[in-house]
Amino acid sequence: MTAFTLPVRVYYEDTDAAGVIYYANYLRFCERARTEWLRAAGFEQQLMLAEQRLAFVVRSINGEYVSPGLLDDALHVVSTIETLGGASLVFVQKVMRGDELLFRGRFVIACINLDKKRPTPIPPDMREKLKELVQA
Repeated sequence: MTAFTLPVRVYYEDTDAAGVIYYANYLRFCERARTEWLRAAGFEQQLMLAEQRLAFVVRSINGEYVSPGLLDDALHVVSTIETLGGASLVFVQKVMRGDELLFRGRFVIACINLDKKRPTPIPPDMREKLKELVQA
């Protein structure tokens, strides 16, 4: 599971006045893909929130819009972890239409303690599982 792929369909609500995907929706597609990647890896974010008071938040993003997506396009978001740090992950994500690249983003994701609102180390069991997935 070094790469995770999430299919996405472009709906009318995802487009702008020109009929192309509104730029911010690429970020939404990527967010969904990261959430589903974590779920597929066995991590429920809601349980992390409730039981450990931990959350993953976007610290920074560098994105490149390459080609426009259109209404009713069948897309897929490919997510990989580039780097696993002590309290952070770096995801590289691509939104594709078939073999055509539409958007590429590099997302720095921080693990935070919700009570302190500060970065905190990724729990050891989670870190080990993520490490295995990165090395696979």
